[in-house]
Amino acid sequence: MHLRNTKYEIRNTMVKIVTKNFNLKDSYLLSTYESTGGYQAIRKAMDSMTPDQVTEEVKKSNLRGLGGAGFLAGMKWGFIPKNSTLPKYLCVNCDEAEPGTFKDKYLVSLDPHRLIEGMMIAAYAIGCHKAYIFIRGEYVRPYERLQAAVDEAYAKGYLGQKLMGKDYALEIVVHRGAGAYICGEESALLEAIEGKKGWPRLKPPFPAVVGLFGCPTVINNVETLCHVPTIIEKGAEWYAKIGTAKCGGTRIFCMSGHVKKPGIYELPMSVTLRQLIFDHAGGIRGDKKLKAVVPGGISAPILSAAEIDVGMDFDSLKAAGTMAGSAGVMVMDEDTDMVEALKVATRFFAHESCGQCSPCREGTGWMYKIVKRICDGKGRAQDINNLLSIGQNISGTTICALGDAAAMPVTSYITKFRDEFEEKCKMKNEKLKITI
Repeated sequence: MHLRNTKYEIRNTMVKIVTKNFNLKDSYLLSTYESTGGYQAIRKAMDSMTPDQVTEEVKKSNLRGLGGAGFLAGMKWGFIPKNSTLPKYLCVNCDEAEPGTFKDKYLVSLDPHRLIEGMMIAAYAIGCHKAYIFIRGEYVRPYERLQAAVDEAYAKGYLGQKLMGKDYALEIVVHRGAGAYICGEESALLEAIEGKKGWPRLKPPFPAVVGLFGCPTVINNVETLCHVPTIIEKGAEWYAKIGTAKCGGTRIFCMSGHVKKPGIYELPMSVTLRQLIFDHAGGIRGDKKLKAVVPGGISAPILSAAEIDVGMDFDSLKAAGTMAGSAGVMVMDEDTDMVEALKVATRFFAHESCGQCSPCREGTGWMYKIVKRICDGKGRAQDINNLLSIGQNISGTTICALGDAAAMPVTSYITKFRDEFEEKCKMKNEKLKITI
């Protein structure tokens, strides 16, 4: 695995959190993790903090859900009913199938014990005794590394009937998915773990109340939980000072596309998109001009070159009309055909729609067929407005967010690069005139 890391400075202090062990030899082994202070945070939590204090500390850190939703992690933990007699479950979302996103596979491959410790702390905080890691089926090597790390933790006596030797049982199960993008949606993930078809559930009830096997459940992303040990170790105040007022800490950004140095970069949430592209990823490949950027995975509305002076935190990107999503930053240079780029996005969503909701099942396929027709030189005058209308009719009408995720790229690509779509349709119409 080839990794690119970048150093950054915050108040004159060099900071790395979740990637700090990546360059160590055998970084994935328990012995290496312990040599860097690993498994001390869970000891601190269990020795000197109550479960409620752990949850409160994570709340104060302003740790947001780094899978895409950006919901405050500590607040999510706090939704678990205190008086419920049902078992509580923790599920970790490692079904990393959003195009342009490739951070979690490095976390579970190069520092899996950091995730395991984060899970231990979260489980202790919510009263959970069985946790699941749902990992993308195509991630063969990451799965092997992760399973080996879980086995190491059991062999050392850290997991099982005596969590870290304390009178607290915790079992961790690594569950492999079968290649469906929809299982990254939290309720579809629960259905898949239960052995059923990965179809999203109607909400409410929400997983915190009725989740896995009908019991209270917390679902967190891999990267989110990897930050938890450091928050407990260094304190919420230290962590919250990194980033922005509402988004504490750092985040891994996945840089791909037409940049000179693609790879993953752990940076404060306060970094701007311009800094990411030009200061960290080296600028545009071949010194060409920047044309557009997808800031948060393929479902995020696209930004033009004039819109890159924006912070990469959840709130700033939302205010800019897009979203931070999974932090999959895809950069496009001046030569990119935006109609072809949209064809790739619409093909993906048409293929990955689970088919449960009619607007998504029919609409995603319809949008792909129209965009493909335009790309093939057979576009019709009404196609562009039809695409916008279809996207509008999908948005907000489906059980899960895949429908919205499919519609947002269509709307943003056409809105910001409509001339390219019109030009392709115009070329077809001019050919027809010549033929006639």
